[in-house]
Amino acid sequence: MRIAFLCKRKYMGKDVIADRYARLYEMPFQLAKLGHTVGGFCLSYQGHRDGHWEHDAQPGSLTWESRSLGRLKVMTLFAYPRSMLHRLREFAPDLLIGASDIPHVALSAWLAKRLGIPYAVDLYDNFEGFGQARIPGMVPALRRAVRGAALVTTTSQPLKDLVIDDYGAHGEVIAMPSTVDKSVFRPMEPMSCRQSLGLPTDVKLIGTAGGLYRDKGVGTLYEAWNFIARQRNDVHLVLAGPVDPGFPPPAGERIHHLGMLPHARTAELFNALDVGAICIRNTPFGRYCFPQKAYEMLACRLPVAAARVGAMTQLLANTPSGQYEADDANGLARALLAQLDHPAVADVPIEDWAQLIGTLEPRLRAIVGNQSERLTPQAT
Repeated sequence: MRIAFLCKRKYMGKDVIADRYARLYEMPFQLAKLGHTVGGFCLSYQGHRDGHWEHDAQPGSLTWESRSLGRLKVMTLFAYPRSMLHRLREFAPDLLIGASDIPHVALSAWLAKRLGIPYAVDLYDNFEGFGQARIPGMVPALRRAVRGAALVTTTSQPLKDLVIDDYGAHGEVIAMPSTVDKSVFRPMEPMSCRQSLGLPTDVKLIGTAGGLYRDKGVGTLYEAWNFIARQRNDVHLVLAGPVDPGFPPPAGERIHHLGMLPHARTAELFNALDVGAICIRNTPFGRYCFPQKAYEMLACRLPVAAARVGAMTQLLANTPSGQYEADDANGLARALLAQLDHPAVADVPIEDWAQLIGTLEPRLRAIVGNQSERLTPQAT
């Protein structure tokens, strides 16, 4: 098959093309490794340089093209659909996959209709929780596009239920949580990881990595730390990731902020910790998301303390002592201390990206095959 994959350039603070990062990279990459010709088409909102790249993905092929909004953002944005239509007519895909945010999902539906080909949609989060959803017309456009897709993949079961029940999706809907590279996120020797990161080796370490933003619930961890710091002198807090400018993390001799870590170093951090914190708020975003760090931590065999919200409720059902009610700082403190004193790692099977996309690929082939049958004149 010839597959066009449309997404934004920057995803979860990473460059999809340069960093070859997570879901938005792995989906086209794994499809190419299964023998397909895949073109990734990115739009940069941040001003990345335009370009064309080829990535080794034998036996198939994977190429990337990136356009930037540049300084003339509005003019470029209005011209982009027509320019993509022209480019895709040259590429001649059998299937479109729209991902990453509302504009790319809606654009994929628009392009597929004009190209006369089927399209699939990937929802790595509840896009109605994104800032774009406040722009008039965005949510209806999202719902129309998802409703008309031949296949929809969602990051969680709750989001799948929303797409079926509220959106009224016509095509197949599959819950496909983002997984991890298990060659990177794997158990490692904790003391070596601590030494590599410059962390103390003679204390207990709790912490987290990712966007340290108020709206993501990290304030609950900061409050929980105040409680733990008074109770236990042998515990330190470790944080990694970008900081909310208006909501700085606490400071002190027992707090270690590592800044932005490369992907592999995040795996070292999770092996250095005694307990990892997964902070989620009970919001539309939180209820439908699947925090990738949950799989990253569990793949490293790290005990976790997580909010009892959305997909985490089922994922950690067998480790109730490691759960707390969202926004309950005392509850999080109790869960962290319980996991420190009696560590329990949730026994969760984690498929790698090759397995996940290997399961998805036959469904995509079937969509294209069904389209071909409809377009082939029947013998009389």
